[in-house]
Amino acid sequence: MLRQGQVQSDLTSLPTHGLPPRMIKRLYDWTMGWANHPGALWVLAIVAFVESSIFPIPPDVLMIPMILAAPHRAWLIAGVALIASVLGGLLGYAIGMLAFDTIGQPILAALGKADAMEAFNTRFNDFGFWAVLTAGVTPFPYKVITIMSGWTGMPLATFMATSVLARGLRFFIVAGLLWKFGAPIRDFIERRLGLMFTLFVVILVGGFLAVGAL
Repeated sequence: MLRQGQVQSDLTSLPTHGLPPRMIKRLYDWTMGWANHPGALWVLAIVAFVESSIFPIPPDVLMIPMILAAPHRAWLIAGVALIASVLGGLLGYAIGMLAFDTIGQPILAALGKADAMEAFNTRFNDFGFWAVLTAGVTPFPYKVITIMSGWTGMPLATFMATSVLARGLRFFIVAGLLWKFGAPIRDFIERRLGLMFTLFVVILVGGFLAVGAL
């Protein structure tokens, strides 16, 4: 059972993507309500799938209590989240490629990301691998990158390979930390892990740029 303070902490750590806080809270409560349900694994798959294109609540919100309740299923839970998230990324890619004006643009507008999209379009595929990796492991909305990848015509093989790497890193690191340390690591995951992932990507990119400059 989650304490009220803990729930409030979880909510304040979530990105709102420009959506009303009341809506975010309702979606969060709905997602958390499935954590102890016998069909939680199926709900996790659905959440991870739709989060890659339209849903604002990340699957981590459901993964964390599921793994804490059944640590022996940590790798299964992370694997389900990975597969569903990558498949959902394909939906986001298809939306960007086939229905950007009718579906993709309204989604990006709802997330507060529409204004920068046009200027970013000409440079997006130059980042390719790094754009998808960054969105896949950091708090930046992954759905923005999946839609933009299809819109700008990023090679599907690059998008898929990087999505598997990025989402795998994120979900399996979360699962490994919870499996190893249990509930005491939860606060770190919710409040600090996103920053750690961001620093990791920055250092990685800086390292490649430094090597390229030699």
